Amino acid sequence: MGRTYMAKHGFKAASFLSLWFILYLLVRQVATFGQLYVFASIQLGRTMALFGAVSIVLSNAVGLLYLGEKLSFQSYVGVLLAILAFLIMAYR
Repeated sequence: MGRTYMAKHGFKAASFLSLWFILYLLVRQVATFGQLYVFASIQLGRTMALFGAVSIVLSNAVGLLYLGEKLSFQSYVGVLLAILAFLIMAYR
């Protein structure tokens, strides 16, 4: 969200006082508090492995569905292997 709007409106003071930026900050704060809660509740190694797998999935899904970024077949195979590696670490 931030990437799209900053590219469209530019890096100026008015961008930081707009509704989209306030919503962006709110989403980021909720995500930060969620991560802090998870870090306090679950073992660190397992938590980081799961965050790694989820971040790879979400970033590629947002890139494909929202930003229209298409990767090559080899890149998607690499993403799948990275996710599998994180999941193996998380559940071993």
